Amino acid sequence: MSRSATPPALGHEPAGRRASTEVLTALSLSMLLPSLSISIANVGLPSMAVALGASFHAAQWIVIAYLLAITTLIVGVGRLGDLVGRRRLLVLGIAVFTVATLLCGLAPNLVLLIAARALQGVGAACMMALTMASVGAVVPEHRTGSAMGLLGTMSAVGTALGPSLGGLLIDVFDWRAIFLAVVPVGMLALALTLRLPADAAGGTSARRFDTLGTVLLAVTLGAYALAVTVGSFGPLFLGLLGVAGAGLVVFVVAERKISFPLLDLGMLRDPVLAVGLTTSTLVSAVMMTTLVVGPFHLGGALGLGTAAVGLVMSAGPAVSALTGVPAGRATDRFGSGTMVIVGLVGIIAAALTLSLMPVAAGVLGYVLPLVVCTASYATFQAANNTAVMKDVAAHQRGLVSGMLNLSRNLGLMTGASVMGAVFARAAGDITTGAPAEIARGTQWTFAVAALLVGAGLVLVLVLRRPRTMSR
Repeated sequence: MSRSATPPALGHEPAGRRASTEVLTALSLSMLLPSLSISIANVGLPSMAVALGASFHAAQWIVIAYLLAITTLIVGVGRLGDLVGRRRLLVLGIAVFTVATLLCGLAPNLVLLIAARALQGVGAACMMALTMASVGAVVPEHRTGSAMGLLGTMSAVGTALGPSLGGLLIDVFDWRAIFLAVVPVGMLALALTLRLPADAAGGTSARRFDTLGTVLLAVTLGAYALAVTVGSFGPLFLGLLGVAGAGLVVFVVAERKISFPLLDLGMLRDPVLAVGLTTSTLVSAVMMTTLVVGPFHLGGALGLGTAAVGLVMSAGPAVSALTGVPAGRATDRFGSGTMVIVGLVGIIAAALTLSLMPVAAGVLGYVLPLVVCTASYATFQAANNTAVMKDVAAHQRGLVSGMLNLSRNLGLMTGASVMGAVFARAAGDITTGAPAEIARGTQWTFAVAALLVGAGLVLVLVLRRPRTMSR
């Protein structure tokens, strides 16, 4: 992958353009809305299931359809943005997202609601991939870290705001309000994004969109995503995993033969990109551990009620939201390589602490390492995103941004499945287990988490070129 000290100008983007408040607001909303639409829908599932006469398993597809659309399309839409213009596709994505959100609020039955959520996911994929890709075009290089930190903050705010806002809207109105209330914000984001600097297509005369590769990758990712959401290691899981494996092989073979591939496999030889994607996946899997294990530990081992568990669990997103911008500024000041290491070391220290923490330490013994873990995660995200995106050639920004977002999503999905399995095996029957048994499951799970992030730290220290560590 080609890199340079200063990102080349794209289209009509003047060099050294300073990002205005309006521009940063547009990008912030484009990052906040997709995250908000994940967490706000989760809290509304029981109400939607009752109102639409759906079973719990059927209602889960309201969430799954949205996540599947994002996961399968995010790399493809990122690449398409490189070819037809990132601003153009970002505007289209926000428009699709907003219209689909309105359709969700008006859906008369479960089938149409799921279809509207899938369409909403298509728009969200464009927003997530192209928002980060647009930073290099509108933000000066010395402020890239701050911008990445801000986007991380907005993503965390969306995640943290969803449960409380969704619960309030459902209590005052009904489940439809959780979608209809988002529509005006989507319209504002669309209006602001229309004022972003126009960019020219990234060489449409010389490059073509790889439809075959996009379809193959979407099928592969879709099969894998469904496999890890099955929740059991039965025939369906193995079948889906087999489809994903076969799809990956066919995708690699096809990409090597296509003149203009979706993913130039040679890009993965760049240590900055390869290590950045790998560590992003590992760290995201570990962060999912806090969401999967946390409620069981707080309720089963520490005896907290549902409301108290929710309050403690909200500490993570809140800390992440508060840490994002300072972490971005620290990245600009000390270099992304240094701050990546700081973030990874912080996560390892927190995970090791949780792996050794006795039940007698109580809620404080869980919350303090959790705060360190989430603050370190925000630091890692801002620094890693900056390191990967900072010197990416203009015609590859959308693709690389899509790959970064995909690595995070794959890590979250894999973490929910794998780390959940580790916890269940170590804790035994989580419904009847004694507090000491559940605490043992927590300790073993975070010990595995520390090993995974430790592996990521080794990759950073060994494989990244020395010159990249000063980023």
